[in-house]
Amino acid sequence: MKRKATAKWQGTGMDGTGQLTTPSGVFNDQPYSFKTRFKNDDGTLGTNPEELIAAAHAGCFNMALSFQLQEAGFTAKNLHTEAILAMENIDGNFTITGIELHLEATVPGIEEDKFQEVAANAKNNCPVSKALSAIDITLKATLQN
Repeated sequence: MKRKATAKWQGTGMDGTGQLTTPSGVFNDQPYSFKTRFKNDDGTLGTNPEELIAAAHAGCFNMALSFQLQEAGFTAKNLHTEAILAMENIDGNFTITGIELHLEATVPGIEEDKFQEVAANAKNNCPVSKALSAIDITLKATLQN
């Protein structure tokens, strides 16, 4: 399986603009720029690569967890994961330093210890986690009734 996306860019790094497009149509010339990436603290002006990595990680983790739960004999009623990506300027170079996964889950019949074990396994083995293994990935998993 191969997936692709296309990025276009016009202009300088500081003042230029770009567009992201995916074959699925989810992104069709979606704008991004230095401003949307670094100057927009709440992230509402447009997308950026870090937001897309966080979204991919949250989605991949939830899907991996649903499969892990199924293998253990459980079905999730709800999995809600927020991925928080940290990027820092280290010696003049922007560096992704970590991702926090915050999971709130409703899984009927599962015990807390088993839930934590399965969630940790999903965190460690989802394909996006593996791809991001050079950074610190943490998980806060909360089981709700």
